[in-house]
Amino acid sequence: MILISMDGFRADYLDRGITPNLSRLAAEGARGAVRPSFPSKTYPNHLTLVTGLRPDRHGLVDNVMVDPLIPGVTFTLGDRATVRDPRWWNDATPLWVTAERQGVISASVYWPGSETMIQGAQPTYWLTYDQTVAAEARVDRVLAWLDLPADKRPGFISLYFDETDTAGHHDGPDSEGLNAAVARTDAAIGRLTHGLAVRGLAADLVITADHGMAAVSAERAIYIEDILPDAAARRVAMGAFMTVIPALGREAEVERALLTRHAHMTCWRKGQIPARYHFGTHRRIPPIFCLPRTGWVITTRVAVAKAPIKGGAHGFDPYAPEMAAVLVAQGPHIRRGVKLRTADNVDVYPLVARLLGVTPEKSDGKLSGLKRALDR
Repeated sequence: MILISMDGFRADYLDRGITPNLSRLAAEGARGAVRPSFPSKTYPNHLTLVTGLRPDRHGLVDNVMVDPLIPGVTFTLGDRATVRDPRWWNDATPLWVTAERQGVISASVYWPGSETMIQGAQPTYWLTYDQTVAAEARVDRVLAWLDLPADKRPGFISLYFDETDTAGHHDGPDSEGLNAAVARTDAAIGRLTHGLAVRGLAADLVITADHGMAAVSAERAIYIEDILPDAAARRVAMGAFMTVIPALGREAEVERALLTRHAHMTCWRKGQIPARYHFGTHRRIPPIFCLPRTGWVITTRVAVAKAPIKGGAHGFDPYAPEMAAVLVAQGPHIRRGVKLRTADNVDVYPLVARLLGVTPEKSDGKLSGLKRALDR
């Protein structure tokens, strides 16, 4: 069982005529789309895919977080020390931990969380994340593990590609740069399936993404200093959404400024975020959450002077079409020629657990969401 994430691979990228390998797998198996969990960010959704829990429950509520139980520390995905600190991860049980506990050897190439000791366990084989390692080399690492003797060979592999997300951010989702990254990622998938074929290995493949990508521009900017003085609150995160911790004694001022009608942005107290987002109870969510219209960015003039707004972004409303992520499944236990309805990405977890043959943990996902993909 090989679970593959192509970061930022929007569902409709598969319709551009530049993915011969993925398109072949889709024709030979099942194809659909998944709706990311809220917020539509990388770390929250990668943990959702391997736990079936929404971020509000598994605790990775953003790529940038603070936690009252871990004072003085800000979690960021670029900080190796926080990424490897189990305290940020231990609220949930990734599928590789469940698999290892049930006797299935697991391996991971760069899946977020795999280099962290979560609940005292890791995959048998894992690597420290290195973005400079090309997609082809990542595939070759997987194939090398599959060349091990049967008693050492992994039965569950999670494989992560990042190039489509990087290109989407830099060049935008409708750019030639993005299309080139999509084609390279597709070629890596072809390298993997060829490697499986020449080895005579049958594998169920579930190929998906954490989120899609929306185009942004300087013309669609919300400058927060025009709404709220800098000293009034700490902005934990900004961009496709904003999280805010009011300064002590200035709570009422912050609420008056934010919890009102804005032309291109809506703000809520954390406990009043709309129910469809399943978000707003975890201790790591700041008191106020602001969501702009898809394609609009919450920022400051200082930030824009350092890095002009261009390209693409994600984190927006997961119900926006631009945030939908691809889903392709193919293998001996996948039905052929199935078109799946859009499902919540929590449903990927029970599907992969069934294909892997392990008893899953309790989750927010339902096998019924993707059961039509199964051929057994």
